[in-house]
Amino acid sequence: MPDTELQPFRGGALALLTVSLALATFMNVLDTTITNVAVPTIAGDLAVSANRGTWVITAFVVATAIAVPLTGWLAQRFGEVRLFVACTTLFTLFSWLCGLSGSFSTLLFLRILQGAVAGPMIPLSQSLLINSYPAEKRGLALAIWGMTTVVAPVLGPILGGWITDNYSWPWIFYINIPVGIVSASIAWLMLRHRETPRRKRPIDIVGLALLITWVAALQIMLDNGNDMGWFGSSFIVGLAVVAVIALTLFLIWEWYEQHPVIDLTLFRNRNFNVAVIAITLGFGVYFGGIVIFPLWLQTQMSYTATWAGIAAAPVGLLAIVFSPLVGRTLHRIDLRIFVTISFMVFALCSFWLGSFNTQVTLWDLIEPRILLGIGVATFFIPLTAMSLSGLTPDRIASASGLANFLRTLGASFGTSLSVTLWDRRADLHDSNLSAHFTTANPAAEHAYAQLQAAGFSTAQASEVLARTVSQQAFMLATNDFFWLSGWIFVVLLGLVWLARPPFTPKGRPPAAAAE
Repeated sequence: MPDTELQPFRGGALALLTVSLALATFMNVLDTTITNVAVPTIAGDLAVSANRGTWVITAFVVATAIAVPLTGWLAQRFGEVRLFVACTTLFTLFSWLCGLSGSFSTLLFLRILQGAVAGPMIPLSQSLLINSYPAEKRGLALAIWGMTTVVAPVLGPILGGWITDNYSWPWIFYINIPVGIVSASIAWLMLRHRETPRRKRPIDIVGLALLITWVAALQIMLDNGNDMGWFGSSFIVGLAVVAVIALTLFLIWEWYEQHPVIDLTLFRNRNFNVAVIAITLGFGVYFGGIVIFPLWLQTQMSYTATWAGIAAAPVGLLAIVFSPLVGRTLHRIDLRIFVTISFMVFALCSFWLGSFNTQVTLWDLIEPRILLGIGVATFFIPLTAMSLSGLTPDRIASASGLANFLRTLGASFGTSLSVTLWDRRADLHDSNLSAHFTTANPAAEHAYAQLQAAGFSTAQASEVLARTVSQQAFMLATNDFFWLSGWIFVVLLGLVWLARPPFTPKGRPPAAAAE
């Protein structure tokens, strides 16, 4: 049935469908973070090292990143509704099998399969949600969708740690089972008669192979670069060469391919370009902060995983409150104003976090995280709407898939660069502080004397002072990271104004956006 003949859902039916699609998105995003704190336990139970255990996360992310750009082609080949329900059902099945895994290799294989079917779920849920809402309420649909992607990463580490400590790690996968069953069932019952048009197109095998090659090489390089000394390692250099060559060939091939895996012609749209650049860079920096913040608290400030999660969680409070408000006013206020507010808040909070010292209290940490929620609420939703503006309904799934793919790469790239920067700045500050912290320094001599008077031996006193120096070095490195983040957000303030209104779907008159 053509899209033009379909009437949007309203009332209770619309609410039920929204919950169904939001649950699938929530479950999907949650699974990218919930395993983080459980890796040491999983590795111990399955008799592998903790470093190797991180492949449980990497395998899922790589498979997801590769599958996301295929969303457009798969949606046209099988239909958005069938594809979404199938992916959600398989995601639930693989979650159950992950929990039953008796060996690390089995778990790793199942996480790859889980990530592969997870890729299309987020862009499809977004597309189905938007096309099921009345035109004047699509901003609200984006707000609700955006809330799930905001809250899930916050709850993931807290929920994962609590489940692992109080039950066992398989339950971080088992909790997906009821959620997946409910989501897939409701979506199929309500949307099976609203399937999108299908077209049988040949699959671009060469493009797909190149895509898998460069994404996998890049992701493995980013995940292992810091531990292996980056380009001091021949393995990392080899991966970088493979990634660059495969990416170059991929872009050339896809541009001229009649049926490409991803639609590169989307980059002809000015607003799409501005939006995806802002999303990729902005989310990369933001996600780097999400990684560095709890890492610093747990390794240097003696916070447990639970308390580090509590310190980080308030970012979701104002995001939940403001996201619906942003959604309701999305069609009445210039999207560039929303994003400007977002980057201003991100910059302010980054500078705020960059001013802390080792005497910082829990409440001091929570305050900027609360304010940060406003930036999150005015970041994802307006930029998502901007990236889809000027596109016909049949291209929304492809555009959403490509935008989410680039956002995923931005997060990976941002994480790797952030951790590397943090470690290297800490080493530099440690070296500088240690050079001045000698027995020839009156302050150092006084500190030694105080520790020895308290019963510490010379070796013990030296160890205590070395830990103090290390803590201060990582504090300074953390400050450096957040100050750099703040200035990047300031630069991004100007980028968003390169976009041009109207920010409405193609074929919909600008006047309709003001209704």
